[in-house]
Formats: sequence, C-alpha cells, structure tokens
Amino acid sequence: MARGINYRQMVNRAFRQVMVEVLSQVAREGLPGKHHFFITFDTTHTGVDMAQSLKQRYPQEMTIVLQDWFADLAVLKDRFTVTLNFGNVPEPIVIPFEAVKTFVDPSAEFGFKFEPQEPVPDEEGTDDEPPPPTPIKPSGDGAVVSLDKFRKH
Repeated sequence: MARGINYRQMVNRAFRQVMVEVLSQVAREGLPGKHHFFITFDTTHTGVDMAQSLKQRYPQEMTIVLQDWFADLAVLKDRFTVTLNFGNVPEPIVIPFEAVKTFVDPSAEFGFKFEPQEPVPDEEGTDDEPPPPTPIKPSGDGAVVSLDKFRKH
C-alpha cells in the first residue's frame, strides 16, 4: 500500500528550487534592477566551507547579502559558491542548499524561511521527510503566500 502523498517534501523541494533558479539566473546574468538577497544559513551544516575566522565569528548561523559587491557566484547541483568582501578581504564561501534557513529579496517583498522540525509520523509509520518552508513576509505591503490554512492542526 502506498505511503500517501508527502506534500511537505514536495513544497520544501519546490521552495528550494525557486531559490536555485533565482541564484542560477543571477550567476548567468547578474542582479537585475534593485533585486538583492539576504540569505541566512547554518554555519555548522556539513558541506559549508568558509574561512576559519568567519566560522569563529559566526559559529552557528550567518546572514550574507548579495547586493553591491559579490563575485564568482556559481550554482552547483546541491550548493552554491560566492566570494564576498569582509573588511576589504575577499572570502569564498560554499553553502549547501540544505544549510539555507532563510532566503529574502526585500526589493520584491518576497521571502521564505525553512524551519527545521521533527518529522510527523504518517498513517503507515514514520515520515522521515523534512517539513516545508514557512513563507515569511518582509517589511512592506507585498504579498507572501501562506500555507497555514492547508496544514493539519
């Protein structure tokens, strides 16, 4: 018998794919207009690679801004790399997509937050899939889709 439809996994994958597509477009074409991104990630996540001085300064989480100065943005299958300026010192950073906690584009008033939660057992056993991201509303009057009315309570 089928385990059912895992909507949480599908939504989580879809939101991450939006982020991948946006970063891929920016890597190819640069940032259009006033777009810029705040990306918060878990610095302890396996696969995060950054200077030891940055890891000491940000032992749990870090927010980077892709706006005025960044270089060498490259999007790979499971991660992206970018070089950022820290105190006039260019530093390359490797960030697995699974390490990303939030992705926000304030210029478009768009963003979402990936919240780690314990898996919820389904009807036929345990559900080992991660929960979907929670949309967040950046400041402003833009619309962000809320999935709350579709969740079980």
